Amino acid sequence: QVRLVESGGGLVQAGDSLRLACAASGVAVDSAVMSWFRQSAGKERDFVSAARWDSGRTYYVDSVKDRFTISKDNAKNTVYLQMNSRRPEDTAVYYCAAATPYLANVNRSSEYDYWGQGTQVTVLS
Repeated sequence: QVRLVESGGGLVQAGDSLRLACAASGVAVDSAVMSWFRQSAGKERDFVSAARWDSGRTYYVDSVKDRFTISKDNAKNTVYLQMNSRRPEDTAVYYCAAATPYLANVNRSSEYDYWGQGTQVTVLS
């Protein structure tokens, strides 16, 4: 059984940094496509970042490029999202997702098989 558990959310000031963690069980993070999505109140769940570890490719939505970084720790079977220079518009519930390496579109939420419960991040202006 696959389980993804996010942590690290909280309340931060604009400009501060925060690191989210996604602890996985039942799936090896370095053999799956691991991604982060976020959902603001009243909006759809949007793609933030993904990684295809087998090819070494990472993906980011334009609004977070050069501010967010996705990484992993194989020993802990955990994926991270380092978020720097936070902005109020980054406020959302952040979700970790996992899929097989064969998915076609890393930014399409419907292609992911497994989801975490989400962690709230609030950025104060």
